[in-house]
Amino acid sequence: MAFYQLIRTQKLPVSTSEIWDFISSPLNLKEITPPYMGFAITGISGNGKMYEGMIISYRVSPVAGIKTNWVTEITHVKEGSYFVDEQRIGPYAIWHHEHRLEPIEGGVLMTDIVTYQPPLGFIGVLANSIFIKKQLQRIFDYRSVALEKRFGKYLP
Repeated sequence: MAFYQLIRTQKLPVSTSEIWDFISSPLNLKEITPPYMGFAITGISGNGKMYEGMIISYRVSPVAGIKTNWVTEITHVKEGSYFVDEQRIGPYAIWHHEHRLEPIEGGVLMTDIVTYQPPLGFIGVLANSIFIKKQLQRIFDYRSVALEKRFGKYLP
């Protein structure tokens, strides 16, 4: 069955430690998620500091206002450099999201690599071509603007 990737990069005028502190806290996800998705965290294991094995549960409306539960596990963490979240329960057959940080002159290069497979076989393939891929792009467009508003515009 087909799987897809969305790769997005963004340069921000901050240190890796400053952006790491923000993106590695699940409590900040709502700030960078479009309001129409109705994003709400319903549970976090541990004390809030990210670690391998951390479980985070959410309620979200990915399609037509239909609420769904989404549970992710943080499967890999290299402090200040990258982490990976993988869906355990949710709307996708497969969801693997790498968050990478790389210091650059004047800031940081942030790279998101989302590898996903829609559910429902051939129907999911059609859904991806009709709206899933576009929706993911809109979500990351929103995220990019939100991060720029919070941290400023990168000027080389």
